[in-house]
Amino acid sequence: MSEASGSAGARLRELFAGHRLTPAQRRIAHCMVERAGEAPYLSSVELARLAGVSQPSVTRFAVALGFDGYPALRRALRAPQRPETAGGGDGGAGAGDGSDAGGNLYQRAVASEIANLRQLADTLADPEPVARAGRLLAASRPLPVLGLRAAAAQARGFAYFAAKVHPEVRLLDEGGSMLADRIDAAVAAGASALLCFALPRHPRETAGALELARAAGLRVVTVADSPFAPVVHPDDLLLPAPVSTLLAFDTVCAPMLLGRVLLEAMCDALPQAPARLEAFDALAAERSLFLE
Repeated sequence: MSEASGSAGARLRELFAGHRLTPAQRRIAHCMVERAGEAPYLSSVELARLAGVSQPSVTRFAVALGFDGYPALRRALRAPQRPETAGGGDGGAGAGDGSDAGGNLYQRAVASEIANLRQLADTLADPEPVARAGRLLAASRPLPVLGLRAAAAQARGFAYFAAKVHPEVRLLDEGGSMLADRIDAAVAAGASALLCFALPRHPRETAGALELARAAGLRVVTVADSPFAPVVHPDDLLLPAPVSTLLAFDTVCAPMLLGRVLLEAMCDALPQAPARLEAFDALAAERSLFLE
């Protein structure tokens, strides 16, 4: 890549940073960065063909960046000064997005996650919020763990390990009309807190489920990508962990690691946790559950 193309690519990455883009829009952004030298001169039809998307997707992409349409974006890219947009997105990766890192796209994605983990480490310099969350979750009988769509994997992983030390964990990873029933059942059974993993793009059902949980008196602990995530409420105990948006789909190393840290805090608040873990290990050996 020539020096001019490298400078143009950096300019494009700076323009895209901080915006919450859909997978199709990220394909367009990646295509423009890879063709930084010619990007300002491509028509919307040409860009759509190169990115493998529809022409209306290109228009929506320009609007998502804060422009009136694709012609306005193209004019801004041709201007010698830095293009001005209508502001940032709704929860992008921000300063830790890896947009200034060198290397190819895959390397920048890894660098972005490293930056996010460093940011998480800085946040954990004060361990009290996580410790307080661990105590709340340990005291809840049962403990409902909510995570829908993109966040379902995080909720499922937490619930899998939490069940080894917590007397009763209830995984809520599917939406639909039964979700409210399951929250009601957890409350009726004595639950006092709910853990929610909230990741982009935030489902409406997650917001509705949290409203129901709060109305029922549950203390909500939320692991979210940003303090400004649309499902966050002032009464929640928020534990933020940034996500990266360089690839077509978000990468969520920081929220996953924060979930494991929260598990550790919950174990610290459960006096019976060591005994339960020893019992599981003994049972696993007896049943030859693992190859090791």
